[in-house]
Amino acid sequence: MTNAKIGQFIVKPTAEGIAASARAAAKGGLPPVHLWHPEFCGHLDMRIARDGTWFYLGTPIGRKELVRLFSTIIRKDGDDYYLITPVEKVGITVDDAPFVAVDFEAEGTGRDQILTFETNVEDAAIAGPNNPIRVERDPETGEPSPYILIRANLEALIDRKSFYRLVDIGTHEEHDGNRWFGVWSSGEFFPIIPSDQLT
Repeated sequence: MTNAKIGQFIVKPTAEGIAASARAAAKGGLPPVHLWHPEFCGHLDMRIARDGTWFYLGTPIGRKELVRLFSTIIRKDGDDYYLITPVEKVGITVDDAPFVAVDFEAEGTGRDQILTFETNVEDAAIAGPNNPIRVERDPETGEPSPYILIRANLEALIDRKSFYRLVDIGTHEEHDGNRWFGVWSSGEFFPIIPSDQLT
């Protein structure tokens, strides 16, 4: 049984259609996806791999401007990711985080240090109270996965080379009653690993 009315066509969402809607909605700056509440249209065969590569129908999306466009209309509701336009809401698969932080600049030192991160889709975020850095550790291997909040509840996985650079400028501080190794940015200390676990 279908709830479609006679004469009404059900159109399956496509990447091309979503891109066209996103272009129409974009008028400088990031689209206000938090204000849009269209009907859920189903899932799109689109995936963001852990390294930041976008795939559509199993094939990498080679056009950087198209990836950038899609990246501006991502929204995370609960644990799920969607591409949102004023008229469509489609689910996509995100292997880890929707963005990858591929570089950062450090200005100043110690508590006055400011870290500005750049993502693979040309977003920038200054680490601080509104854009915190967090590190998750694999419970089996101990391998760290560092993230920075980019916007809303969307994070970027900090790539390996950038993480090693963070470690190079890290320091030991008291944090929540324990001694931690971490980094400062915008007057905030972000713990990476307990000092006594450093080898």
